[in-house]
Amino acid sequence: MTCRSTALRRNSRRRPTGARRATFAAVALILGGGGLVAANVYASATEGGWGGSEQGGGDRVLAAGTVTIDCPDVGQKLTDVPGAAKPQVDAELATLDQQITEAYDRLGATRQAQADDTDYVQNSILGPLKDQRAAVIDRIRTDYQRAGGTAPGAIDGMAACTGVPADRAQPSAGGQSENGGQQSNDGNAQNSGGQQSGNGQNDGGRQGNGGQTGTGGPVASDFVDIRTVQPNVVKPVQQAGGSTGSFETKCGVNENKNHNTDNVIVAPGVKNGAHHLHDYVGNQSNDAFATNDTFAAAQTSCQNQQDKSSYYWPVLRVQDGTQDFDQNADGGGKEGNVGRILVARQAEIRFAGSPTSKVVAMPRFLRIITGDAKAFTNGPKNANAHWSCTGFEDKVQLTDKYPICPQGSEVVRSFAFQSCWDGQNIDSANHRTHVAFADGSGTCPNGFKAIPQLTMRLVYDVPQPVVENGRVRNAYAVDGFPEQLHKPITDHDDFINVMTDELMNQVVDCVNTGKRCGGDAGDQPQNTPSPSADAPSGGGNAGSGSTTAPGGGTASTPAATPGDGAGNGPGTPGPQPAQPSTTAPGSTAPAAGAGGTGGGATPGVPASPSVAGGGAVAEPRSASEGHPTGAATRPAETSPAIGEATSAAPSALSSTDPAAAPSTTAPGIAPQSVSGGGLAETGAHLWPAAAGAVLVIAGLVVLRRSARRSF
Repeated sequence: MTCRSTALRRNSRRRPTGARRATFAAVALILGGGGLVAANVYASATEGGWGGSEQGGGDRVLAAGTVTIDCPDVGQKLTDVPGAAKPQVDAELATLDQQITEAYDRLGATRQAQADDTDYVQNSILGPLKDQRAAVIDRIRTDYQRAGGTAPGAIDGMAACTGVPADRAQPSAGGQSENGGQQSNDGNAQNSGGQQSGNGQNDGGRQGNGGQTGTGGPVASDFVDIRTVQPNVVKPVQQAGGSTGSFETKCGVNENKNHNTDNVIVAPGVKNGAHHLHDYVGNQSNDAFATNDTFAAAQTSCQNQQDKSSYYWPVLRVQDGTQDFDQNADGGGKEGNVGRILVARQAEIRFAGSPTSKVVAMPRFLRIITGDAKAFTNGPKNANAHWSCTGFEDKVQLTDKYPICPQGSEVVRSFAFQSCWDGQNIDSANHRTHVAFADGSGTCPNGFKAIPQLTMRLVYDVPQPVVENGRVRNAYAVDGFPEQLHKPITDHDDFINVMTDELMNQVVDCVNTGKRCGGDAGDQPQNTPSPSADAPSGGGNAGSGSTTAPGGGTASTPAATPGDGAGNGPGTPGPQPAQPSTTAPGSTAPAAGAGGTGGGATPGVPASPSVAGGGAVAEPRSASEGHPTGAATRPAETSPAIGEATSAAPSALSSTDPAAAPSTTAPGIAPQSVSGGGLAETGAHLWPAAAGAVLVIAGLVVLRRSARRSF
């Protein structure tokens, strides 16, 4: 009886019919297929091309492979070009830039061919490029010979270029270890923010993007929430005998949209020599064909009509899907510089003194370039970019990151030009060796004289970028050579002095006598000594990472209270509320304890000397010193590097070249990275693949069993 009742119980269970089995199997296959599709979409987004349309917010993701092309900078080796050969040599150097641009364009247009043939980049892009460059270098040698000179032997091995893979932090093509003898001003900062594209992504190549030509960058790892970066600015020390005054010239913000893509200093006579768009203020006749006579006869946007100097810099754009006037033009959209051009809300131009000596007048038509438009591939030796936010300038300056500013704060670009002159030349063959930065004590190299140091501060109202899951929406970036991938470290600025002798003498007098002149200052005594760019620096720079306070709490970065608009500027700093996390979304930056902090930035961390005897970044001057706009801070009048770059690693570079910017690198500094896409994140996004695979297998098994029962 027991056996029978058990059998009856078993038989009473209702077995699924064939139709039900088929239905269950279909559902399993649909769900499983959906999981696999989701995983595939994520993989495609993180490994190939663009993630989303730029018209829809500019989500940007990258693919593995060759990111860009790294070619040695031949021009930096040509430190002494015979005068008779200079026009021809300048034209040949511009040809080398054009060749790189064209090769980079081919790199972006042949992704499928590269996927099909692992040797395609070498055989079809880099090989032909080497041959083209070798022919140009041969012509440069001939130009030297015809002028009775001999080209430097260093250029002989500079024809070959390399492809930069997405996961390589520091390109190693020839010319990286030496860049015209220039010394790094931020050490080897490129191991994180600036050289590597982050997450195995590829930010090269220009693909269709919401009706625009796509650009090679920027990427998520190029951005950092400024509140997560530990303070790296220290106050410079003014020494007895120094010059403490300043002179301001007001020249506008390029309201009249005076733009072009020429580069009259580096590539005179060559249209589109910069391959990116410039803002021009001051002299209104600067283009590829301008001469000193052209400059002297030009109109000026400066309030003081005796200042016809040319001040110009690459434009800043927000990549929000909108198009600007140059969308289909050389140097614009055709070369990867896309998006809406942002006009600076404010442009401050000042000249300051030396902390150790009086200054002498600049010669008329002196040309100075600060920073390096090719710093991504050249390395950081000549980099002199400074990025910050209003309210943070006296605490944080970034070199290889774009700041994400909190609500109510604006993006600031600052430049501190070389403040020493060789006393003879208004330019040099490589446009660097006739001027130099002072050393860590503020002293000019032997044979150089202190001149009024030009500093510039550009303030922008930038829509806030959003970094999430290794992607950035609403990115902004500086224009640049296309192969430089719009890295923040490539920011640079140019200046041609076209002041009258009378005005330049007035500048020198104001600086040397401690007055604050020009602008709205009205020749007032300088009550508080002005920090100088050449002042010594204390500790090392701080990297990004957690700002966890002792005891496990989260430290907050105090923000200065903005001024009142009448020059009464910042009030008592007020601490910001503690953040749930002090790392930007997607960041894998180490905590301060793991990566180290800049000397003087955190108690208990000693200051570390830099390679050149410098240290951390000099502190910008505060608005309370008469700044008429009421912004929270302004750059120092100032330091060989308002931001002598916030560096990521100790530098092994050293140099005796006086033109080199002093290094401010401290050992053990954490990189300013906000890279996303770690293992945990990858697992979180790929779990649908695992679940989908199980469901697909289950569905197939059920279908197979149903098929067997139907026969």
